[in-house]
Amino acid sequence: MKIAILTSGILPVPAVQGGAVENLIDFYLEYNHQHKLHDITVYSVADKAVRNHPALQSDVNHYVFIDMDSWWAKLRKKWYEKRHGKEYYHYSIEYFFQEAFRHVSEEYYDILLIENRPGYALKISQDLGSKVVIHLHNDFMNADTPSIRDIYKRTDKIICISEYIRGRVQTIYDTDRKCATVMNGINLKAFTLEYRPHYKLKNRPHYKLKDDDFVLVFSGRVIPAKGIRSLILAMNELKDYPNIKLMIIGGSFYGNEARKTPFIEELIKLSWDVRQQIIFTGFKPYQEIPSLLSLADIAVLPSIWEEPLGLTCIEAMAIGLPVITTNQGGIPETVTADCAVMLDVDETLPQRIATAILDLYEHPEKRKTMSEAAKKRSQLFSKERYAREFFEVLEKL
Repeated sequence: MKIAILTSGILPVPAVQGGAVENLIDFYLEYNHQHKLHDITVYSVADKAVRNHPALQSDVNHYVFIDMDSWWAKLRKKWYEKRHGKEYYHYSIEYFFQEAFRHVSEEYYDILLIENRPGYALKISQDLGSKVVIHLHNDFMNADTPSIRDIYKRTDKIICISEYIRGRVQTIYDTDRKCATVMNGINLKAFTLEYRPHYKLKNRPHYKLKDDDFVLVFSGRVIPAKGIRSLILAMNELKDYPNIKLMIIGGSFYGNEARKTPFIEELIKLSWDVRQQIIFTGFKPYQEIPSLLSLADIAVLPSIWEEPLGLTCIEAMAIGLPVITTNQGGIPETVTADCAVMLDVDETLPQRIATAILDLYEHPEKRKTMSEAAKKRSQLFSKERYAREFFEVLEKL
């Protein structure tokens, strides 16, 4: 089949700037390159870093890059904004779609695959003879979504990353027959090969961690939705255990003063009494995450919003870390009671996080059993399984 991929219009593919959605696109493109399944053209924003990327040498995956940053492109975007006013997305995203779709309409494609931008479907006004598929990574299609019935009607298939997201789509029509669930995957090799017991002992001193420290790890954006406030409060409950340390991998609390928010200011105050027990790594490139996770004894990922899936839980499991997390969104689809402690989100969450941490701290055999279960569970989430199932859905259209 000939397939056109319409990306988000913000980050490039190949994923030289990161991005969960962009990395997942790379995974199925890599699989397509290896197995020569389909002729795929990817429409992406341009980025200097992709010019010599090896993915561009593929004979089955092709890339069309839309200029978004030159002075000429910026002028055209502003002109687009003046002519079109407020549309479904920000004018820059709408401009990207216009430019990409102009190229798409000059070719015939069996499938137009929209990556996480369901509003694009509203603008596919002409009949190109293509099936329209939305790959849905977030809760962007539910009964309260603007223009959702028109979007749904213009779509032939919706590939959801979890049953939670599928359930949200089914609030539009409970008789839905368009949805299929394909859970995301990760590069298990990158995570499992990084972990070695000696690595932990050798590299802990770099982060001022001692051999006998009990290290918790949080990986993710430092934003309210990720539950970091509850985790900091839990650390205050544990200040009588000085060898329990928390490593936060994500945006730094103490970065550029101009970028501080009221939430960051609040976290700084909350963490003051336990500042000797908390290590902030700041932002780290994705390829460094496995090595950092390897320094820890358990992962604490207490999201308080409805996570679409919870890739950070899968990454922690692949390393072999017991996980403390919450029953939010798609997280219960990734972990089980054998490898994770799942907590309800309410006003007692910080105290229950602290209790769960102490329980694992005091029971090393329990941690060992959970670690083995975590590694076993993670094998269900390989990038190869994800890509294979993804193409199986498309091939049934």
